[in-house]
Amino acid sequence: MLSADIALSLALCVPNQNWLTKFLIRNGRGTLSRKDFQRPWERLPFQNRKIDRRPFLYLSHYALFNSILPLWDLAAGILYWESLFKVLCQGFPPALPYNRAMANPSPTDTLRASTSPVFYRKDARAADQLRPLTLTPDFVRTAEGSVLISVGHTRVLCNATIENGVPGWMRNSGRGWVTAEYAMLPRSTVTRSPRESEKGKIGGRTHEIQRLIGRSLRSVVDMQALGERTVILDCDVIQADGGTRTAAITGASVALALALNALVKAGTLKASPLKQLVAATSVGMVEGVALLDLCYEEDSQAEVDMNVVMTADGGLIETQATAEHGSYSRTQLNHLLDLAESGIAEILATQRRALGLT
Repeated sequence: MLSADIALSLALCVPNQNWLTKFLIRNGRGTLSRKDFQRPWERLPFQNRKIDRRPFLYLSHYALFNSILPLWDLAAGILYWESLFKVLCQGFPPALPYNRAMANPSPTDTLRASTSPVFYRKDARAADQLRPLTLTPDFVRTAEGSVLISVGHTRVLCNATIENGVPGWMRNSGRGWVTAEYAMLPRSTVTRSPRESEKGKIGGRTHEIQRLIGRSLRSVVDMQALGERTVILDCDVIQADGGTRTAAITGASVALALALNALVKAGTLKASPLKQLVAATSVGMVEGVALLDLCYEEDSQAEVDMNVVMTADGGLIETQATAEHGSYSRTQLNHLLDLAESGIAEILATQRRALGLT
């Protein structure tokens, strides 16, 4: 039997007006009979109001006509009836928004960096705060350069391999080449994704990300100084929670630096061909608020999703901005770029520490 004090606490605390119907359906009362609508209390003064009578009918039928209702429950029942009458006559309280600050942002909040301490994100970060970032060098001992990058719950293993020779179309040019491969392990996501090798072809998303990583790294390497050598960056996503491509670029940059430093240490090269570091992050607009370093949940509901790749000297290599719903203004675009630049500055500092440069 449903205790009256439990029903009272539920009626006072739950803002969903359908909670009682769902509760009773789960407990075996899935339908209403005609006699449920022919009880004397339907003749009360509020009977003509447009209200949902089902919660009232269910509990009235249960409380008044159940012969085993104990007398000591009567006092609690009176309190229950009083609270239920208030709810039925005054209406249920409106459901609270997920985030008051996100539900109705002011125009000023839309145009400036949102750093309000009351802004709620899943991991309690500020709007302009990165996820926890760690770079673990030499994670794989057999590779010339290896880094495990962790950005929040996203994990990407980046390995650099150096091979003598270049693609056929570059032979006898005296220049080197840098390329990348990207893959997600089958259980890097909540549900298993089949390996692309099993499908017999590489998907369009994988091609796009591989080319993005390769372009980003080639822009910071002196190919003439590298000589006719090929550097292959393998980026394997171990666990995905948004931002896998930006994490792969950031980790691959450090793995590339380690591999080229190994050539210098071995005496193969006099100096590293790496001109500077490169890093990347994501930004976006979620319910009108600019956010830095989106996790998967935020990325999936963003109105604007943007990936930014930037060099250590502040140069832009890639800006991928897409409006998922509607459009965005030039002012918002500039604001997102400023937000990304501040985040990338922190990422570059972490890269330098991992390489022992600071």
